[in-house]
This record gives sequence, structure tokens and C-alpha cells, in this order.
Amino acid sequence: MTTIVLLRHPRPALPEAGLCYGRLDPELRPGWQAEIDALTLPVLRDALLWTSPSRRCAAPARRLAARLGLQVRVDERLQELDFGDWEGLSWDQVPRAALDLWAGDLLAFAPPGGETGAALVERVGRFHGMLRADARSAIVVSHGGPLRVLSPLLRDVPVDLAAPAMDFLAGQALTLASSRVLKNPRTMQSL
Repeated sequence: MTTIVLLRHPRPALPEAGLCYGRLDPELRPGWQAEIDALTLPVLRDALLWTSPSRRCAAPARRLAARLGLQVRVDERLQELDFGDWEGLSWDQVPRAALDLWAGDLLAFAPPGGETGAALVERVGRFHGMLRADARSAIVVSHGGPLRVLSPLLRDVPVDLAAPAMDFLAGQALTLASSRVLKNPRTMQSL
């Protein structure tokens, strides 16, 4: 049986709430190490630990890997959505008309210089295919956007880009009975 643990990175140290950041790579808030050390995860023998290359994912992934004796693999496909010219702006600074266009078609609209939701789904879908083909248990440390795509793909349900993102340091453990069927999904109580 294969278990996949999805884990969102700790909360970043941002000067204000409501800041648009995807490919920006802010530092994590002080104390994130203790939060990672306090996580209780299922015992996964011979598992891999996959992470986005951003430091807000990779640093916690390396800390977890050292604690759990796992190998870390960095995968570009686990990066957050690229918001292009919107990166670093407060959501209030993004023109309302552009936000309405984005909200009206999350799959096809791309912020100026950024990527579409369809591009996010496609790249995370490729990661999902590799993960299923590998058939090993894994921990995946990533961002709200990629996890919003990966979780339903692993559960064989439609992706909803408008679904709420996991909370920071929230996790989900999915037990796959085969490469196609999910059994006993559960939200990890300790995360």
C-alpha cells in the first residue's frame, strides 16, 4: 500500500496580509523549525520526500528529511503559480478588472507575465503521473496552489482551482490501494 502525505509549507514572514506571492520566496516566520519538529507524521519506510525548490518549502523539507531519515528530491513542478507582474503587490493594488477576469476563468487567464491555471494543472499533473508510476510512499512539501491540484488528482476527483488552499503546515495523508484507487483519505489530526 502506498501512502502520500501532502504538506503545505510553514507561514512565511510577510510584512502584511493580503500580499500576492507565488514565485516570490519570502523567509519563513521565526519558530518554523520548532513547528516542523513538532509534526507527527505516519511512519513511511523507504519513502521519498519531494519538495518545491522555494526556500519556504525546501528548508522545512530538509529538516523533516533529516529527522525522518528520508532522501529529499526537489521538483520544479511543485512550485507555486507564477503571478508574473502581480508578484509582491497587495491584492488591493491589482486592478479590479484584471482580478475579475482571473476569477472568471481560473484555467485560461494568466496575470501579465505569469502562468495560467491550466499550466499549473498540467505541470502538477505530470508530477502526479510520475508519483503514481513510482508507486512508493512519499511526503510532498509544496504550496497552496499545487496541493489544491495534487490532492484531487490523487483522489481521482476533479480539480477545483477555486477550492480553499490548505492552511500553513496543514497536511493530508492519502492511502492508495493501487495506482488508480484511493482508500481511507483522512486529514491528519496532528498537522
